[in-house]
Amino acid sequence: MKKVEVIENIKASTDIIISAFTDTKMLKDWWGVERTLIEKKVGGLYTLAWNISDKAIGFISTGIISNYNPKSTLVIDNFVYLNPDKSFLGPMTLTIKTKEKGNISEIYLCQEGYQHGADWDWYYEAVKQAWPTVLQTLKRYLENAEE
Repeated sequence: MKKVEVIENIKASTDIIISAFTDTKMLKDWWGVERTLIEKKVGGLYTLAWNISDKAIGFISTGIISNYNPKSTLVIDNFVYLNPDKSFLGPMTLTIKTKEKGNISEIYLCQEGYQHGADWDWYYEAVKQAWPTVLQTLKRYLENAEE
């Protein structure tokens, strides 16, 4: 089964990296997320929305937190991507794990559970391109915050 895996080293603590994926202000600052509903607990809802107008929400990613350790781990199961121009895509799993390596932290991100079809192929290619860029954006954001 197809999956997208990315590893990046970031000069930030592991808990700050996990917070970057769970804190509403941080998500807005580094990733441009416009609204969130995140319950930071196992079984909690994880929902992010972008491109919000008076009449619509452009994109939504949502799922249920199945593993959460604020110092090292965020796993979202039943992860679904909603786009007004595509089929609803899911369920998938999004895994974010961090570990300290000296004065830096390694972040491992994996999105898996892709299925078959034209919308799935489009989404897989988009995600394969996007996640490395997203983690580079996170890296710049966190490393600039430390200065």
